[in-house]
Amino acid sequence: MADPNGFLKHTSRETPVRRPVPLRLMDWKEVYEDFDSKTLRTQASRCMDCGIPFCHNGCPLGNLIPEWNDLIYKDRWREGFDRLHATNNFPEFTGRLCPAPCEASCVLGINQDPVTIKQVEVEIIDRAFEEGWVKPIRPASLTGKKVAVVGSGPAGLAAAQQLTRAGHTVTVFERADRIGGLLRYGIPEFKMEKRHIDRRLVQMESEGTVFRTGVNVGVDITADELRAEFDAVVLTGGSTQARDLPIPGRELDGIHQAMEFLPIANRVQLGDADAPSITAEGKKVVIIGGGDTGADCLGTSLRQGAEIVHQFEIMPRPPETRAESTPWPTYPLMYRVSSAHEEGGERVFSVNTEEFVGADGKVTGLKAHEVTMVDGRFQKVEGSEFELETDLVLLAMGFVGPEKPGLLTDLGVDINERGNVARSSEWETSVPGVFVAGDMGRGQSLIVWAIAEGRSAAAAVDKYLEGVTALPSPVVPTSAPQR
Repeated sequence: MADPNGFLKHTSRETPVRRPVPLRLMDWKEVYEDFDSKTLRTQASRCMDCGIPFCHNGCPLGNLIPEWNDLIYKDRWREGFDRLHATNNFPEFTGRLCPAPCEASCVLGINQDPVTIKQVEVEIIDRAFEEGWVKPIRPASLTGKKVAVVGSGPAGLAAAQQLTRAGHTVTVFERADRIGGLLRYGIPEFKMEKRHIDRRLVQMESEGTVFRTGVNVGVDITADELRAEFDAVVLTGGSTQARDLPIPGRELDGIHQAMEFLPIANRVQLGDADAPSITAEGKKVVIIGGGDTGADCLGTSLRQGAEIVHQFEIMPRPPETRAESTPWPTYPLMYRVSSAHEEGGERVFSVNTEEFVGADGKVTGLKAHEVTMVDGRFQKVEGSEFELETDLVLLAMGFVGPEKPGLLTDLGVDINERGNVARSSEWETSVPGVFVAGDMGRGQSLIVWAIAEGRSAAAAVDKYLEGVTALPSPVVPTSAPQR
């Protein structure tokens, strides 16, 4: 444990300061300023000798949180890095993008602010890269077995790294031109600079993982060819079918899915284009969807120079503090202000869009009304109708499952009642030798779940190929989406 009295001596939670809004809107760099290592060690000392570390309950990876908090408090950074990497392949991703259910489960959080677990995590891995501690971990010998991983998001990368280290020859297929999946093209640069992906890929390639980009499996390589060439296949293609809004006027130009808008903005930052083909510059933007993807669209729109931005959410405004419906140690329903929300725009809750209006084939506005919840169902508030002028609408309402035509259809895998790929308790689909992990089997979820599932599926594949496995399996499969 850290300082036994740390949580008594240091009652305030400290996190990095965000750069001034006018400054950060001028660039696409990450929004946080550097965090002093002495302050971080003080924050790590707040970790209690709580008997049962409920942070483990919140973390599907089984991160050894009290152990590395203690080591950082004692200034033993290299050992802290070893304990962190023991359970998490990519803490530089989770430390930036995970909503930290571990902190929601922190025992100190019952009556104080929880420990800054996520910040300790990201500072450990960033220092490890700076010090050169992150090195390739090559297998002692090769098994002669070949594994295909289809999809290069966090689940696919985690599965690939684990299987490569187990001695299998692993090829990761990605239909985009770069590795990373949503990490690469869905997450804006201001939330995670893509250099973090690139430096991890250098390690993975040195370990022996092979990456093939620009390959649409199911088209460029058929399902039969894939199964003939590889001893096992891991499907990690994600949940990529965006939820649509089929209301009058949906066909008008200027209405786009978030995942049409965000990748283009990222490509500009990667140098693929001088300007985005879909841009918010000078436009009146409405984002429909109040979650993280909507916030990503907000921050991107503001950096592109939008005139005004409204973000619609059909749910009511959450309470300022933990809702009674989500008691400790569950992940709390509460009002949150992301860095993007801090930068501008107007958040509108309890509103439903009923029609898009336009002229000359282009969207010029929308009609909406307020809603209230009655017996668990949304009900229109009579007399609350309003119209709003807009010339760019971004749909950020989540995803409904993986794409079925093509690879999944050709493989013949079963689909469950939620529209995701069905799987057994051993992560195997209905087709022998074909496994699934991440959002493709789980449904839309968190990055920490994707990595945990990738690690667990890798253990199942290793056991399938070798009869036994020494790889860790932190979670059991489920088809139900989790917060």
